[in-house]
Amino acid sequence: SIYSADNVVDKLRKNGIDAMAIHSKKSQGSRTDALEEFKSGKLRVLVATDLISRGIDIQFLPYVINYELPRSPKEYIHRIGRTGRAESPGEAISFIASADVDHFKVIQKKMGKWVTMIDCESINLHGF
Repeated sequence: SIYSADNVVDKLRKNGIDAMAIHSKKSQGSRTDALEEFKSGKLRVLVATDLISRGIDIQFLPYVINYELPRSPKEYIHRIGRTGRAESPGEAISFIASADVDHFKVIQKKMGKWVTMIDCESINLHGF
């Protein structure tokens, strides 16, 4: 959501990580500037809603992190498809709330792939 994207950016910045958000409430110019800064390497983290999950090609994107699990398996595939292009390695990391575990199992089944799930209760995410 727009609120979550802005909230994640605020928390990342408070932890010393340079980040910007792209979502529908940002002007086209602001979105373009943020994307160009990210592509050029000036910006370390780009937080985006599903606005960017289709039609955007970023070469050498090593990670896609899903802060919120998408509702549809198709959207999940589009999101994680942003990473590991052109024979480059890439990983998708998804934060999954306990309420979403069953839904994520459905997504995995539809993809025909099962991923390793790690309990992150012991990880201190500093403000998240």
